[in-house]
Amino acid sequence: MMHSKQIKEAGLKVTVPRVKIFGILKEHDQRHLSAEDVYKELLHLGEEIGLATVYRVLTQFESAGLVCRHHFDGGQSLFELNRGSHHDHLVCVKCGIIVEFVNEIIEECQRNIAKQHGFRIEDHSLVIHGICLACQQRERRIVK
Repeated sequence: MMHSKQIKEAGLKVTVPRVKIFGILKEHDQRHLSAEDVYKELLHLGEEIGLATVYRVLTQFESAGLVCRHHFDGGQSLFELNRGSHHDHLVCVKCGIIVEFVNEIIEECQRNIAKQHGFRIEDHSLVIHGICLACQQRERRIVK
């Protein structure tokens, strides 16, 4: 199975919980999931894997470079598969939707700023908090 191969290549032992959790992350590849989201999905699938195990496996996946952890809204960790390419995020403060984007001009500006200050970039993230178009439209309907 492909999931087992990726887990093994990351230097982790292949276990049932790891394979199941990796499968859920892969299935929901366009979403950012919390440990609770993963746990609920496991319950829905009839899997008996505890929440503590989910947290432990996600932390192991992060250490192994399989997933990226984000803290978008007040501290809750959200996870996404590490696809090997950098991207930034727009986060709606009303509904919580997360939009990924890539912009080379922003990346170049960040490199230039780091260079001007003598920094070598090890890692970075850009999160823009705002209100998505759907929530803006809902606000306009309420105001009218």
